Amino acid sequence: MEKNIRGRIVKIESKDYYVKEENDEIIRCSLRGKFKKTLQLKKDKLTTLDVASIGDWVNYSLSTKGIGVIESIEDRKNYLSRKAGKARGSLKRGGRLEQVIASNIDNLFIVTSIKSPKFNNRFIDRVIVSAESCGINISIVINKVDLDDGNFSAEWEQLYSNIGYKVFVISAIENIGVKSIKSLLQNKVNIFWGQSGVGKSTLLNTMFSHLDFEVGDISEYSSKGTHTTVTGEMREIGENTYIIDTPGIKEIEPYGIKEEDVCHYYKEFLAYIQDCKFNTCIHKHEPGCAVVAAVEDKQITYERYESYLNLLDTIEDDMIY
Repeated sequence: MEKNIRGRIVKIESKDYYVKEENDEIIRCSLRGKFKKTLQLKKDKLTTLDVASIGDWVNYSLSTKGIGVIESIEDRKNYLSRKAGKARGSLKRGGRLEQVIASNIDNLFIVTSIKSPKFNNRFIDRVIVSAESCGINISIVINKVDLDDGNFSAEWEQLYSNIGYKVFVISAIENIGVKSIKSLLQNKVNIFWGQSGVGKSTLLNTMFSHLDFEVGDISEYSSKGTHTTVTGEMREIGENTYIIDTPGIKEIEPYGIKEEDVCHYYKEFLAYIQDCKFNTCIHKHEPGCAVVAAVEDKQITYERYESYLNLLDTIEDDMIY
C-alpha cells in the first residue's frame, strides 16, 4: 500500500471523496475510520456536517486495488459555509449544524439575476456576511440584464460598487459582460454560488463550453429555479486555475456569527460603529446609534440597513460558537 500521497478533494458523492493527485489523476477515496469514530464520540455536541469538503488538501494511502483512504486533512486557509437544516439529536437544544460548501478559496462570485427569479439583495448580503467572516474576496454578478427593461440592475450595481465590491452586470445567455469575469480567474480557486435558476451554470458554460455544466429551467408556475447541480465539483480550467460549481440553493443563513458581530461584515457600517453612544450597540433601537443616524442621513442605504435588521432577526440563541 502506497502512503502519504497528497491531493485535493475535487468532488464528493455520498461517502466517496474524489481526490486529484498532483499528476492530475483522480482517485476515489473513503475516510479513515478514525474520522467517523470521532464524529460518533461527539454526537451530542456535533456542530458540523462535514469532516472534509471540496477544496481540502488531504493525505491518503492507496491500496493495491487503486482505491484510496484519506488519512489526514490539512488545515484550511479559509472555507465558506452556512447553517444546515435542523437535525434531530445534533445539538442538545435542537440548534443548527454547519454545512461547509468548499475550502481554500480565493474568489467568490455571488451570482444573482435581475429577473426570473427576481433580484434578491438579502440573499446577496447573507452570502457577503458568510464570506467576509472568512476573509474571502467577493464579487457580485447580476445576470439576465437582457430581461431588465427598467434598468434596475444599474441601481444595484451602483449600490454595491459604492460599498466597495466588484459588480458585473451581464447576460450569460447573450454573452454580454462575461469576458470581464473570465479575466479574474487566472491562478485562483474560484467558487460560483447563487440561488437556483439565476443562470450560474449557463454563465460557466458560456465561459467554458467544454465543461458542459447541466442547466435547469425556471418553473413557470413558481418562478423558482430547479436544482440541477446535485453535488459541488471543482474543475481545472487552466494551469493553477480552478472553478467550483455549487448546487443552487433557496436560502442561506451564515453560521457561527454572534448578533453583536454582524455589523462588522457590513463594510459601510464600519465608519460609524465607533461613534455609537453604547459600545454594546447592535444598531437596532438603541439611543445615540451612529449607524441609525447614518441611515437617516442617507450615508448608509435603507436597503442594506433593512437587510441587516432582517439578518439580525435570524440569529439563533442556541448556536455554539
